[in-house]
Amino acid sequence: MEQLIIPMGYHADLNLHDTQVAIKTVKDFFQQTLAQKLNLLRVSAPVFVDPSSGLNDNLNGVERPVSFDIKGQDQPAEIVHSLAKWKRYALKKYGFSHGEGLYTDMVAIRRDEDLDNIHSVYVDQWDWEKIISKEERNMETLISTVRTIYSVLRKTEKYMAVQYDYIEEILPREIAFVSTQELVDMYPELTPKEREYKIVKEKGAVFLMQVGKTLTNGERHDGRAPDYDDWELNGDILVYYPVLDIALELSSMGIRVDEDTLDKQLTEAGCDDRRELPFQKAVLNKELPYTIGGGIGQSRICMFFLRKAHIGEVHVSLWPEEIQEKAAQGGIPLL
Repeated sequence: MEQLIIPMGYHADLNLHDTQVAIKTVKDFFQQTLAQKLNLLRVSAPVFVDPSSGLNDNLNGVERPVSFDIKGQDQPAEIVHSLAKWKRYALKKYGFSHGEGLYTDMVAIRRDEDLDNIHSVYVDQWDWEKIISKEERNMETLISTVRTIYSVLRKTEKYMAVQYDYIEEILPREIAFVSTQELVDMYPELTPKEREYKIVKEKGAVFLMQVGKTLTNGERHDGRAPDYDDWELNGDILVYYPVLDIALELSSMGIRVDEDTLDKQLTEAGCDDRRELPFQKAVLNKELPYTIGGGIGQSRICMFFLRKAHIGEVHVSLWPEEIQEKAAQGGIPLL
């Protein structure tokens, strides 16, 4: 189902040419600052992987990956949904040490995405991953890392507000921390998305913790694959976005599963068949480093800091004719 929000009286403050300049300005500043703060090195990353490797992110388990055959090879290839698992494998293969990390420019195709102002078939994000010790697999490490990333978001907003007069600083000084269970307790009558909106509208910026676990109401706040994030030590960075009056997710991240949590979560999710896949087997056998990592939406970051009404204003994708027509009528110039 496609939905489109047309903000009342919206107009793009930058033309298409100047938007391209601004996109590069945002991306350059943000990624350089992030890499410095988290001690990350940029590495090359795959656009597609072997399906039998277990490296692809299966998201909620229902999305169909784009696959294709390769001349002269027997097995097909799959376009990645994200690099959540590949990064951990790469940290070991590339010889990274404790406290060091990597980041990549990840590009994906999500053919089953419901299209709206912030969802596109084309997905681009900074996928990052960093080696920690087993003792650092705790809430303190998670919260500290979230605060560091949030400080980079605030620095980027300050920088862009200096570069462009129409951009005002709207991010609060501190990010709030709330668990999915606490949200259920606070707003039991609301849907998960309504709860997110309610808390983010109040706080301005929230790290919503423990996404994927089953809550006391018998439901999950949102789907999360069982074989990369530890459901007790993960979450999403959400900010209030006044242009669309929504809670906007900028990042999904977490401390990654160790051998014990992977064992538990595979069983809980009914995914025991994955135990024999190479990546999952390597985690269970303690052959990969313990890590923390996540994905930060590149286009969403650009959309937020440039105050755009549609993600199609900051990247090129394919949109249904109905969305294209409504966007044009509402003063939203899609690329």
